Amino acid sequence: MIKFQIVPKLPAIDLEQTRQYYEDQLMFMTQSRYPEYLIMSKGPAEIHFFSFPDLDPLTNYAMIYIRILQGIEELYHEYLDRGVAIHPNGSLEVKNWGVKEFSLLDPNHTLLTFGQRIS
Repeated sequence: MIKFQIVPKLPAIDLEQTRQYYEDQLMFMTQSRYPEYLIMSKGPAEIHFFSFPDLDPLTNYAMIYIRILQGIEELYHEYLDRGVAIHPNGSLEVKNWGVKEFSLLDPNHTLLTFGQRIS
């Protein structure tokens, strides 16, 4: 049986600013830090970042969907309590496709959408 994991690689204008945001705001852990590369994780989730200082955040169309298996409301309120800016159109809500979702933008304007299936 073949097993695999998909790990997004995202552009970062400033790797140190990105690391600080994901650690301090989103409670990810730094796994590895190189001059041009950064690996962050939270539980089994892992995100890689590559240095892209010329990235224009207003034209960055990068986005990832982070599936939450349980506890999305707790995570949402924890982020609010920590002062994490939720996307203006991304408050926690039940979507027509059967998930609870919320979204935010990281310092590079990558859209992060967190979603949990509802039963």
